[in-house]
Amino acid sequence: MNAVTFDHISRSVITGATGTIVKQVETLLDDGLTAREILNQGLMAGMSVVGDRFRRNEMFLPQVLLSAQAMKMAVDLLKPKLLDESEEGGNAHGTVVVGTVKGDMHDIGKNLVKIMLSGAGFEVIDLGTNVTEQKFVDSLRQSGAQYVGLSALLSSTMKHMKAVIEAIRREPDLDHVRVIIGGAPVSREFADTIGADGYAPNAASAVDVIKGLEAD
Repeated sequence: MNAVTFDHISRSVITGATGTIVKQVETLLDDGLTAREILNQGLMAGMSVVGDRFRRNEMFLPQVLLSAQAMKMAVDLLKPKLLDESEEGGNAHGTVVVGTVKGDMHDIGKNLVKIMLSGAGFEVIDLGTNVTEQKFVDSLRQSGAQYVGLSALLSSTMKHMKAVIEAIRREPDLDHVRVIIGGAPVSREFADTIGADGYAPNAASAVDVIKGLEAD
């Protein structure tokens, strides 16, 4: 039997191999690899390819959903070990509120970001889709979250990202909150224009963007 490698894990994510990915991850753990290595070099590498292919219309939504399911199964297995490996343990990196903005019912990108952040040790509060400005504000206040991730797939709903940021900035007790945005029609230039603190071009990069904000 051939040894399992990071490439095997990546391919299982790309192909949505829900029937084999958990066993592959267990094999790598038994071989002495860390959960963090498996996440970064196997799972996230594969999901990055999925995101790229989806944007280029080389993969379609049913395939992406299957990839996301395979990723989730692997992350669910790894999560306790990821937390154990964290120097701080428990909630290693803080809390992130995520949601798709008002008027937009799409959630595939948001769900992928949630999986990535959870696997990296963040606590994630998912508000779902069609989320109003006030609901974001209320959740941030109630949870004490340090970050909020806004998603939009429709160009017509991008304006609500600006409205959410303005609503957060009006609240003095939320001045510590850092805002990142992403979605198919969103660009770095747009993020800068509306005053977002960060822009994630794909789900795999969202973790790095937020960690970069941590370091600021």
